[in-house]
Amino acid sequence: MKLCIVTHCLTKGDGQGRVNYEIAWEAIRCGHHLTLLSSSVDSELQNHSQVEWIYIPVQKLPTVFLRNILFSWQTANWLRHHRSNLDIVIVNGAITATPGDVNAVHFVHSSWLKSPVHTWQQRRDLYGLYQLFYSTLNAYWEKKAFRQAKVVVAVSQKVAQDLIEIGVAPESIEVIVNGVDLQEFCPGKTDRIKLGLPEEVTLALFVGDIQTPRKNLDTVLYALLQVPNLHLVVVGTIAGSPYLDLAAKLGLRERVHFLGYRPDVAEIMRGVDFFIFPSRYEACTLVLLEAMASGLPIITAATTGGAEIVTSDSGFVLPNSEDMETLVQTITKLIDDRELRCKMGQAARAIAQQHSWARMARHYVDLCEKLNNSGKSQNSYPIFQ
Repeated sequence: MKLCIVTHCLTKGDGQGRVNYEIAWEAIRCGHHLTLLSSSVDSELQNHSQVEWIYIPVQKLPTVFLRNILFSWQTANWLRHHRSNLDIVIVNGAITATPGDVNAVHFVHSSWLKSPVHTWQQRRDLYGLYQLFYSTLNAYWEKKAFRQAKVVVAVSQKVAQDLIEIGVAPESIEVIVNGVDLQEFCPGKTDRIKLGLPEEVTLALFVGDIQTPRKNLDTVLYALLQVPNLHLVVVGTIAGSPYLDLAAKLGLRERVHFLGYRPDVAEIMRGVDFFIFPSRYEACTLVLLEAMASGLPIITAATTGGAEIVTSDSGFVLPNSEDMETLVQTITKLIDDRELRCKMGQAARAIAQQHSWARMARHYVDLCEKLNNSGKSQNSYPIFQ
């Protein structure tokens, strides 16, 4: 099978990029030939005999919006001339103006536009207006892309529901949850002092973007006022974040440990007791599955994509991300009951073991092989008008 993947990057260090990276290697293991339309590709993939990399140069443009426009135009132009030589094309959302056989959906801009924490709802300034413009155009383009795909892959049940709400036929949707590296993220012990963390205290962990209210760190900080025997570790870029000042204002400076961006998240996860991530809006987050693979009990919210894999045995899913009372109650349960934390951590690890990168990638390749063998793939497609 001649498989083409259209995505901005295929590297381990990027969420969507990691998904496509793993699909590419699984396709190679299955003996398929790969064409990669991308701006960045892992060096081992670039040099593989089964891979043809079509470099799409867009990095010099000043904004993400302009880079995406150029990427879409260049990839569509290449596919217009070479589509007949390919069996299956995998695209990601509205990344290119040419339809794909499989469209892997990691984010639904139509749903994000409705969120009360969309940037435009938080910032009525030029930047907020830019984000409104960016989201609106992407919402328009992605609806076209989803309608013209043979199969639309949702990376979580939340994304699947978002797709149905914008008119994507349920029968065309398949849910394939993102994977996790079970060797890198695993239970174990680590030296808290080495990580700059206090010993002999109960530690919860929050990982994510702390520059906006979307991830809901503010609610977690306010909850800490009612649980004085808990320390919180926060991993995320500090520059421009309002939450250091908020923690100080609330008198939490001694109990909230802002570590900034850290590449050693897996080791940090082995040094804490449980994971808190009640995001107000999330299509699907890799960090939730990484925490489960690390054997951590989970506190999250129904608005967090991927929360459907968190069972009552492995953690707590808040029906409402703003429900402070329930958040405090769940935190208190985990603080007070070491045995419960241990049991939930074991259950979380067992769930994560069902979602390895290899298993996820195999699902994608199986889907592509099925489409190819069924003869549903066409040799030519119209370009969006």
